[in-house]
Amino acid sequence: MSDKLKGKVVVITGASSGFGKGAARKLAAAGASVVLAARRGNLLQDLARECESLGGRAMAVVTDVSKPEDIERLAGQAVTAFGRFDVWVNDAGVGAVGRFEDVPLADHARVVETNVIGTMNGAHAALSQFRRQGFGTLINVASALGKIPAPYYASYTATKYAIVGLSSALRQELRQNDLDDIHVCTVMPMAMDTPFFEHAANYSGHEAVPVPPLYDPELVIDAIVRMVEKPEDEVIVGTAGKIANAVHSIFPGLTENFLGRQAHKSQIEDPPVADPTHGSIHEPMATGTEVYGGRLKK
Repeated sequence: MSDKLKGKVVVITGASSGFGKGAARKLAAAGASVVLAARRGNLLQDLARECESLGGRAMAVVTDVSKPEDIERLAGQAVTAFGRFDVWVNDAGVGAVGRFEDVPLADHARVVETNVIGTMNGAHAALSQFRRQGFGTLINVASALGKIPAPYYASYTATKYAIVGLSSALRQELRQNDLDDIHVCTVMPMAMDTPFFEHAANYSGHEAVPVPPLYDPELVIDAIVRMVEKPEDEVIVGTAGKIANAVHSIFPGLTENFLGRQAHKSQIEDPPVADPTHGSIHEPMATGTEVYGGRLKK
């Protein structure tokens, strides 16, 4: 890894598991300072100690990204502790699986509050600070479903389209205002082996499973770390997603019909029966605390 990461100050939401946790470890090992945010404070404290043992500086701030006051406190503590932050990673996100009308409206609303409002809260705090200091990079974690829709993930898909659109609009604003040292990046992963499926609300009647192919989350973690050093506008992570996006731009109906059948088979026809659950969308879960979800052989 490049020496350019040493001394960077990076705020990461959704840091208690998945991409956020993996990125925090990798950045700390490269000498960056990480400000860790999530709802599970005990996991954040453990991760902060681990990051410091890896060679970085770290602090933990318990945060619900849907609450503006939590985000304001997070940004304020980061600036108080380190004088600035160079990068803000909006990684916190939740999902709800099932036929649209079978998922309670309260769960759909919570997906929107976390994924869209949470991302907007983080972006607002980050860009305000970046304008004051004259530089910075905002990294929004969306999904390949922000380019190509999928059935049984309706509200999740809607939020990821929103994040992709928000990021594009912000890039336009920055360009029109000649703010060349402030960047907005969008990461769009395919299905990755994180605890996402364990944490998702699920009303499909079957175990929540990824639509194949399933990829190693290290690919996304590496993309985030790369953007900390060298920002890129948009990156789809996962070869199948890049191919599907290219085909979708030419043959949208054909692509959506194919992916729709694939999603129906993988989520409704094949998995074992499971009881409905709110997952972690309203309250955090004790399980699913690592980068990996345990579906891939490592």
